[in-house]
Amino acid sequence: MQFEEIGQQLRAYRLESGMRAEEIAARLGVSRAALYRYEKGEVIKLDTIKRLAELLKISPMSLLGIGVEYYSRPVGFFERMRQVEETADQILQLAGPVCYLTTSDAFDAALAEVFEEQAGQPGAETATMRANAEQLMGILAARRRVYTLRRPNIIAMISASSVQSFLANGVAGGLAVSERLRRICRDAAAREIEHIATMMETEPMGLQFGLLTGQDPTSAFTIMRSRDKANLAVNPFRADVAPIGLTGVAMITAADEAIAAHQRVAEASWRDAVKGPAGAARLRQMITATP
Repeated sequence: MQFEEIGQQLRAYRLESGMRAEEIAARLGVSRAALYRYEKGEVIKLDTIKRLAELLKISPMSLLGIGVEYYSRPVGFFERMRQVEETADQILQLAGPVCYLTTSDAFDAALAEVFEEQAGQPGAETATMRANAEQLMGILAARRRVYTLRRPNIIAMISASSVQSFLANGVAGGLAVSERLRRICRDAAAREIEHIATMMETEPMGLQFGLLTGQDPTSAFTIMRSRDKANLAVNPFRADVAPIGLTGVAMITAADEAIAAHQRVAEASWRDAVKGPAGAARLRQMITATP
């Protein structure tokens, strides 16, 4: 058994469950420190794996990294993405208005302001909402740090319709915010799309963008390849989502047939995508056309 990988999945599933580490440790009959050691890759008995799986309401096979992993909360899914991205050499993304790993600090700043405003609304459970937001923002920031340090090759395809919606509604467009903050979020979205346009023009080494102008893919997905393994993530969650309260199921699998099928879709989409200066010009037209 690869105990480091089991530990990584244990952490992701713990965050997915919404249970506190001390709560899981108490039910398991170990200290919180012991649970954290398991998450860092310490040897763990099979019986303990079975008990953990029961507590987390997953199968022991999922905790062992066999089969398909399912996540219904963004925080658990994004933590698992962070783990896989730590060893990825190539990342292929299809759909969405941006590639989160290449976004600027302004994106996170706008998102943090949205979460803070929501936590301060009347009737909100302020402490809980702030804690959830801080946890999610920390994981997102860690993903970008890993990318900045490792610089894996990225091919990202974004759809024209999702870009138009992003420009019209701004960062965190699905969340209710004040008109003042909505303007800030729209400005941040426009800057991100201009940033993508600049990258399409300059084509920095190891980073390629394509604009999909036809019908949107039915799902967003990412294929992450390392030297000895590939993972497919099918993702209903954008980075600028609420930490809790969403409905959706994300999945991650290393199944060869699933990766091959999605790779074929990605290759066909890339052939039809608008790239380089032409793609940059189309993006800037959309920025200009957005009120």
